[in-house]
Amino acid sequence: MRLYGFTVRMAEDGPAALRALKETSFDAVVTDVSMPNGVSGIEVAQEALKWQPSAKVLIVSGYARAQLPQLPDHVSFLGKPYGLADLVSMLRGMMACLASVALARFAVLA
Repeated sequence: MRLYGFTVRMAEDGPAALRALKETSFDAVVTDVSMPNGVSGIEVAQEALKWQPSAKVLIVSGYARAQLPQLPDHVSFLGKPYGLADLVSMLRGMMACLASVALARFAVLA
């Protein structure tokens, strides 16, 4: 993602993702539905929307969307498997309001 101009912050599990959301402002947040250590990606997405309402949120999963519980409003979904080009395209579409995607602060919280 850095090669495409994104600044990336990684989180190894759900609790670390929540800490990152409290510590840093993000333009976009990407989280997997399945996260280790007791906090799901859906919970991460909910908190991202609450704490950073201007951030765009993308949930990814190997499960079909129909197999998942209801996702929060105002999030996008990308099913696995996907390629890097798919992820970049999805984020660029979500971030279309920015003058340059290269300016986006991007968190991979998965």
